[in-house]
Amino acid sequence: MKNNLKYRVYIILLLITCTAIQVLAQMPVHTGRASPEEIKKARAAVEANPDSLKAYKAYIYAMGLNNPLLGGQYQAWMKKHPKNVIIPLAFGTVYYSAEMPQAKEFLLKVVSMEPQNAEVWSMLSIDAYRWGRNDLSIEYMRKATLADPSNVDYACNYLMSFADSDPNYSQKVFDFVKRFPASERGAQALYWLANGTQNRNTRVSYFEELRKLYPPQQFNWSSYGMILLADAYLQTDPGKALALINQMDDDKDWKSRKQVAESLIHINKLEEDQNYKEAIIELNGVKLPSFNQFSDFIALKKAALQEKAGDVKAAYDSLAVKFAKLPTDRLDTAVEWYGKKIGKDKGQVMKDVQAIRNSKAVAAYPFDLSLYTSNGKLKLNDLKGKVVLLTFWFPGCGPCRGEFPHFQAVINEFKGENVVYVGINVAAEQDPYVIPFIENTKYSFIPLRGSSEFAAKYYGVQGEPENFLIDKDGKIIFKNFRIDDSNHRTLELMISSLVQKDEQNK
Repeated sequence: MKNNLKYRVYIILLLITCTAIQVLAQMPVHTGRASPEEIKKARAAVEANPDSLKAYKAYIYAMGLNNPLLGGQYQAWMKKHPKNVIIPLAFGTVYYSAEMPQAKEFLLKVVSMEPQNAEVWSMLSIDAYRWGRNDLSIEYMRKATLADPSNVDYACNYLMSFADSDPNYSQKVFDFVKRFPASERGAQALYWLANGTQNRNTRVSYFEELRKLYPPQQFNWSSYGMILLADAYLQTDPGKALALINQMDDDKDWKSRKQVAESLIHINKLEEDQNYKEAIIELNGVKLPSFNQFSDFIALKKAALQEKAGDVKAAYDSLAVKFAKLPTDRLDTAVEWYGKKIGKDKGQVMKDVQAIRNSKAVAAYPFDLSLYTSNGKLKLNDLKGKVVLLTFWFPGCGPCRGEFPHFQAVINEFKGENVVYVGINVAAEQDPYVIPFIENTKYSFIPLRGSSEFAAKYYGVQGEPENFLIDKDGKIIFKNFRIDDSNHRTLELMISSLVQKDEQNK
């Protein structure tokens, strides 16, 4: 994969939010229409004080954001108060906060009246990403930084726009760090630089610099970075990992990593003493944190100990189960190597893996949903004989938009194969974004109309994005996976295994 793809995704995510790690995007909550008495009262408050942002917002929420009468009321007020920027500002910020496409019209009106309104330029930047207009998003953020050069949030967002094109981007990050040495945003910029670096040694050095410049006890992004640094240390020097962990908070995840580090130190000693069975027992007792970047390492460590203990079949079986659930190149190489040791060729190995997957497969709900691209519908049954990459999303979902470039890059590898890419939007109120988003980004997924209720009821979706790989027979083989810059190959291996499934069964 091209190196600049990872930065493109980071730009998308970071221009969406520069405040926290977003794990699950939350659907916007819209206030419905209030009682006639409440609406009358809210309108009277506006008429009494036409310069009150709070009064306008209260009226809009009382009317209900999807109320068709709001447009006419806006026009009437603007005609009466043509120079009152508070009116479009109220409408724009309400729709923007609700992640609704109506925001753009009003926000553009605000900046036409107040070109130096940096906050609204920033809102327009984020809204532009929802339309798939990455170029406009960057330009709007540039205008935000020009309007308010001292604002670290705008500077942070604009910095990320250079990641895709500037060969000196890492230097720009460190220049930004020098400019804002006491800001959480400096820590954030350095965190993402480290997280996006594929070379292990460089990645570790960036995280170590993050630790030095931004003490993790004082900066949240540095604290997040120490999790990834500890995970890297655990695979090379558990003693070094333990020293770092002992300096961190005493929460659940750090306690879990501490137990892993202490166990690995003990396991390495047992291995040196050739006490492999005790080492395996110790390793079996290790409980991994829910999020970690060393699960493959633990699986491979266990297999190596099982082989040294004389049980190569156990090593093969344990890796086959791991590979079946979430394949990687490291696991692929290892499971094939251990398979060869017990007399299995690659074809037999893949049949074993396929059997494990089939034993856990379940039939996908046979959806029958409306298309955005025509008045027709698409049924899952129409896709029989094809591998289906299915994602549940909505246009305001930052992690969804961050994942799309990775999906598209992998899907491009399977042109001419029976692979279909489908995206079900769960937020009907964001429908106007969908077609422009696809046209502007050139993503190739088939957009379908859904709802959060449908996603939860029939696919168990608790938050977006949620992804599934469905085989040619309509069964879910892979689920609960996320794809980013670091694991394109996992998606390639998953799809490839389903594309080749018929050949393997012959």
